[in-house]
Amino acid sequence: MTHRIITLLPSATEIIHALGLTEHLVGRSHECDYPLEIQDLPVCTSAKLDTKRSSLQIDTDVQSLLQSALSIYQIETETIEQLQPTHIITQDQCDVCAVSFSDVKKAVNSLVSSHPEIISLQPNLLQEVWDDIKRVAQTLDVPFESTLEELNNRIEFITSKTKNEQPSVLALEWIEPLMGAGNWIPELIEMAGGKAVLGSSGQHSPYITWDELVNANPDVIIIMPCGFDLERTHQEAQILKNHPEWKNLQAVQQDQVYLTDGNAYFNRPGPRLVDSLEILAEILHPELFTFGYQGKAWEIFS
Repeated sequence: MTHRIITLLPSATEIIHALGLTEHLVGRSHECDYPLEIQDLPVCTSAKLDTKRSSLQIDTDVQSLLQSALSIYQIETETIEQLQPTHIITQDQCDVCAVSFSDVKKAVNSLVSSHPEIISLQPNLLQEVWDDIKRVAQTLDVPFESTLEELNNRIEFITSKTKNEQPSVLALEWIEPLMGAGNWIPELIEMAGGKAVLGSSGQHSPYITWDELVNANPDVIIIMPCGFDLERTHQEAQILKNHPEWKNLQAVQQDQVYLTDGNAYFNRPGPRLVDSLEILAEILHPELFTFGYQGKAWEIFS
């Protein structure tokens, strides 16, 4: 039987691509943009947010929707009905990141002529991302071993070299209000030869105060807002310079503040988390690693 797959979050699309199943994709979310060849596929979700608003306004809108028990995203049920999928891949990890599992279940129950299997991803740690890749592959009956082996070899190349000095690193997942980075990000920082602060492995990303940032006074600050590319991150990060404590941070004084493309990398729990690790390694240990991401996926914030 031929698979007809709809992916409702970017990381799922990237997992399908890594497993060699791109030609079986028939629909995608409004946020799926990689690989390039999927961009002509029908879009099966839309956002109720205006993502052109500022960081603070977006955060306010998100909290307002969540407090009203409303979803941030809308599922285009008619489009899904027309596409007749055999499988829909969604997530149950973060209501802010993509359509929720419960919304997808409700939408699928309303379909008349197709009864797709729902695969729901819920990773909080790197191993759980790899487990999801394996589970998707097994559900769709394709091999996964070579895909995971290649990813693990790239990880091993880095971790085998980063064992000495460990600068303290704050990853910022949001700018206004400030949010640290949790889930798999602290793991990636430590694999890249850093010591993560103000964020815990396997835990949701925490809001942090300026007092906490000042007290932590990290050696390195890496800005990776969820959903923002490098250009947008550069634009939004300017507001940090307005805070009176910003210029006193040692990372700022020592030119150790970096902007990244948080949308394409860090915030997508899929195969490109290894690219994200390579970006971190290149930033934290330029004497050891040059992967060619500078200027494309990250830059110094000056």
